[in-house]
Amino acid sequence: MSSVLEVKNLSFGYKKESLLLKDLSFSLKRGEIKAVVGASGAGKSTLFELILKNLKPLSGSLKSSFCSEVFQDPYSSFHPSYTLLNQIKDVAKLDELEFYLKSINLDYELLLKLPHELSGGQLQRASILRAMLMKPDLLLLDEPTSALDNVIQLEVMNMLIKHLDRMGMLLITHDLDLAKWCADEIIMI
Repeated sequence: MSSVLEVKNLSFGYKKESLLLKDLSFSLKRGEIKAVVGASGAGKSTLFELILKNLKPLSGSLKSSFCSEVFQDPYSSFHPSYTLLNQIKDVAKLDELEFYLKSINLDYELLLKLPHELSGGQLQRASILRAMLMKPDLLLLDEPTSALDNVIQLEVMNMLIKHLDRMGMLLITHDLDLAKWCADEIIMI
């Protein structure tokens, strides 16, 4: 299995005297799920910003393959004035659209709507759909199921797990039970 993410001795803080992340090291391979768990403000989302190269580490190194992200708040991840389908077509090919729609229990007609016309759960599933259609090597999941009811949460996580042969997944969650259920390793920060 090839590595899709390598984090070595990574340190970061918004102030040098107060580090959020200190000497963090781990790797993630295709076929693995690792969960990042910690208190609010501990640096979980900051780690994703570092992986996405939106922030620069103070020290250490970080190498990642092509990645896509599912954000915690789906309303902030879609432009309010364009249909979901147009926004998905902007970043991904639609060759597996029907397959993923079925696997996350989402109707095609919902993609023809504007984001505010969907429920939070429907919009989050559309966000997951977009991320999967981008065919990433690394999928970053920031509380991806927090807006979903328990049944849909289980369906979505099972669907994601079925696609581990295509990618590695790094999951931020406050739900320790979810992390224990699905992750190969839990990274506490």
